[in-house]
Amino acid sequence: MTAPNIRIGIIGTGAIGGFYGAMLARASYDVHFLLRSEFETVQQNGLQINSAVHGSIHLDSVQAYRTAAQMPKCDWLLIGAKSTSNKELAPLIAEAAAEDAKVVVLQNGLGVEETLREALPSHVHLLGGLCLICAHRSALGVVEHQALGGVNIGYHSGPASDADQQRLVEEGVAMFRAAGIDSNAAANLEQARWQKLVWNLPYNGLSVLLDAGTGPLMSNPDSRALVKSIMLEACGAAAACGLPLPDVLADRMMTFTDQMPDYLPSMYHDHAQGRPMELEAIYAAPLAAAADHGFAMPKTEALYQALRFFSARTR
Repeated sequence: MTAPNIRIGIIGTGAIGGFYGAMLARASYDVHFLLRSEFETVQQNGLQINSAVHGSIHLDSVQAYRTAAQMPKCDWLLIGAKSTSNKELAPLIAEAAAEDAKVVVLQNGLGVEETLREALPSHVHLLGGLCLICAHRSALGVVEHQALGGVNIGYHSGPASDADQQRLVEEGVAMFRAAGIDSNAAANLEQARWQKLVWNLPYNGLSVLLDAGTGPLMSNPDSRALVKSIMLEACGAAAACGLPLPDVLADRMMTFTDQMPDYLPSMYHDHAQGRPMELEAIYAAPLAAAADHGFAMPKTEALYQALRFFSARTR
């Protein structure tokens, strides 16, 4: 299937949805963006991506919509909105989904697909997308892309047979690759989500608690040690859940982060701008899964409790 024959919908045009939607549109895919607060700005000024990797990308004519009912039915829907709004997202997804739609959840955390699956039509294919990207929204309709950008995709649930599941995953991978985005199939979606949590658990929460990006966190010996201890708790929890990760994963991730530009994770921006933090998906769900398998994560739990204090005080 050639690019113009695939209709793609973006639900949640923030940093994630904006970046991937713009990249796909630049590759001549038919991309439609659902926007709320940014609708008028994007309709008037277009969508701007300031990328350290791909250069300046500007979409002049954005197919933008205020409501899902106004969107055409889409073959693929990319969910870039935060997991904190998943209960409200399901009706929008159902409204914009074509009969054989593939829905890719580009969210952090554990259990995000399950939350959506309960409220989606049975004919919809639900996939998870694990984004490895440093990006944030600096203004309405403006995304700053600092580094990386890959997406790994795994099938979660839907009407497809095993063979068709693999075919759909490969179709999604090919779509991203055609847009210049590194993409691969995730053999085990739940295991891939745990692997991403090894990075997300320490850096998201500590960036809020210590008011610091990855650079300062890695350059201080005390915070660096804390980062590694939380990573090791995540690896232990994954193993306890029957999803063991490579023994060298924590060291590899720390080396990888050392080489990244100083980055403030998404939870830092959510907290700084008074938005709800993704505490349920990134902390509560993995802590509960670990506890169900008899594995304790004391440092992760302490971090979660401190973040709940911040969240309650913000409210």
